[in-house]
Amino acid sequence: MPPTSRPSIHLPAPGTKRAVVIGAGSFGTAVAVLLARGGLRTTLQAKTPEQARRLQEERENRVYLSGVTLPRELRIEDISAGLARADFVFLGVPSTGLDEVIRDLEQRGLPDKAAIVSLAKGLVPPDGTPPTTLLRRRFGDHRTACIGGPAHAQEMVSEGAGLVAASREESLANALAGVFIRAGVVCEESNDPIGVELAGAAKNAAALASGATVAQGLNAAGAAAGHIFAEVWRWAEAEGARPESMIGLAGTGDLVATALAPLSRNRRAGELLAQGVPAADIPGRVGGQAVEALESVPLLAKALIVAGVQAPVTSALERLISGELPVEDWVAVVRATVPPPPRWRPAVRPRFWLRLRERLRSWFTKAKSERHEMFTQAEAGSVSLRTGANSKGDDTHATDHRDGR
Repeated sequence: MPPTSRPSIHLPAPGTKRAVVIGAGSFGTAVAVLLARGGLRTTLQAKTPEQARRLQEERENRVYLSGVTLPRELRIEDISAGLARADFVFLGVPSTGLDEVIRDLEQRGLPDKAAIVSLAKGLVPPDGTPPTTLLRRRFGDHRTACIGGPAHAQEMVSEGAGLVAASREESLANALAGVFIRAGVVCEESNDPIGVELAGAAKNAAALASGATVAQGLNAAGAAAGHIFAEVWRWAEAEGARPESMIGLAGTGDLVATALAPLSRNRRAGELLAQGVPAADIPGRVGGQAVEALESVPLLAKALIVAGVQAPVTSALERLISGELPVEDWVAVVRATVPPPPRWRPAVRPRFWLRLRERLRSWFTKAKSERHEMFTQAEAGSVSLRTGANSKGDDTHATDHRDGR
């Protein structure tokens, strides 16, 4: 396959902000390529000096992103180089190792004003914490963000993608989206990082679940994915997430991309589980890279229990991964599970909010008109009184004048 190369849309200029991507896996490398194309002075930090040297010499990540030429303006180094000059730090490491990386950021010279952006689509051990929750606790809302959406690494750098840049700080989400858009990638802005991250976690788990069930039929595979999404959504809603994060690019959009991707690690891992392959052996069967769902599903199941969410399908998937549940029993759980009834709310008639807005506008217009009418009448009465007084004065003056005559 010939190297894939796309020209930079905006080359860095003196004073341009700097970005460091920690982690030279497939997605970290792809994000680094896009950031360089988008105009940031970008450095990709590999885990070891040997990996960094190989990437620098070959100008291609042949292990994780073969066929993609690394832009000449993309700097390569290992993680010992530090972060002293970074304006943006992107964490392109698996979520299971994210806590350790976060703890080391300040020791590596992280500037006080640098933004930290998670690229992970999993949860952080031991409690199944969303990555930006850890980042927010340590660095504050204004410095933390995450990237979600359907973004298969190989396609992202050659054909484009549909990303979501999420942060509670509007200016940060806007800045991140702007960089990716300049690189030729669609990027939505969001102020719901928890929703975007839990959508990504649900997507990975749902892809694994559907892969583990598809041999039993498409209906079973669809039911497995649907149950997972519904169970995670009940937790996300309790955490303040918004539904559009689940049904938009970061959730169902990403799920479709993962389910259809020929090289989807999460879906393939589910298929191997159904064939009886132990979870510990699966990463070696799918290219040697981490399979996020194998690690995140047990964390997800634990977090759902702590949150008080009924999650029979997610819990059963955890037992399938651990080898405690045979695949036949897993499929039986999927087919037999009936979701809990919804919390019934009064039905909202179509265009309710539009009608309410028009009613309020009409009320304010009427009130304003009545006040204006009252003011006009008061003014007219005042003028009438002044006119009457002036007329009386004129009559007196005229009488006096005549008497004087």
